[in-house]
Amino acid sequence: MKFKSLTKWIFAALMMAAAVPFAFAQQAAQTPYQSQELSDGDGIPVLIKHLPNWENLRDRTAFVRDTAALKAALGERPIFDLVDFSAGTEAVTAPYQAGKLLIIEYTTPQVSVESDAKFIARLGELGDTTTVYRRIGNYSVFVFDGTDTAAATELLEQVKYEKNVQWLGDDPYYLKRAERAFINTTSGIFTSTVFVILIGIGLAITGGLIVGITYFTLRVRRRAAMTAYTDAGGMTRLNLDGFTPDIVPERLLGE
Repeated sequence: MKFKSLTKWIFAALMMAAAVPFAFAQQAAQTPYQSQELSDGDGIPVLIKHLPNWENLRDRTAFVRDTAALKAALGERPIFDLVDFSAGTEAVTAPYQAGKLLIIEYTTPQVSVESDAKFIARLGELGDTTTVYRRIGNYSVFVFDGTDTAAATELLEQVKYEKNVQWLGDDPYYLKRAERAFINTTSGIFTSTVFVILIGIGLAITGGLIVGITYFTLRVRRRAAMTAYTDAGGMTRLNLDGFTPDIVPERLLGE
């Protein structure tokens, strides 16, 4: 009895061991791309999804990892001699109305910067006016065979470098970012405070001028409406010594 049970367990283990490589083989068959970064859901390289409107261009998209495949997709171009795929560089290309778009992704910013300098120098030497180039993050983005520079530039602006850097340990730039955020926040508060104070002073001055002018105008109108004016009748005098003559009413100005 124990022998039969042990046999069943061994048979089950063998079946599971045989199913594992079959599952991996089936997954590899369903994933036609070989890339360093594949999407979890469909197995499509993330670089392809960074193409503008990539869903409608899947049948005309070429994902390349070597110079031969790149030249096969876009033809012989002198600039391709500068592309080095040995360090894990990958590229994707697709045709658009503005031109043929090529995105080359480098594994490190250093390689991207070095390649960017080489591409700019070579394009300057060739004097190619039909090619529009720009470095976007670790991407070197080209638009070939374009007839409208504005349309090609607009196509380049639709390419976004969406990579997030996560530190396994402590972020060495955390304090710098916090300091920059504090400075920006403080400067914003200071600017807003000064702006509000200046607005308050301006409103106070404007309100004071309006009230003063209104009061002065009313006083002028009131005086202009008077036929005569004297303050003698409104004064009270004390004749303490008996020598001060009394005010004769006939000498007062009448109304």
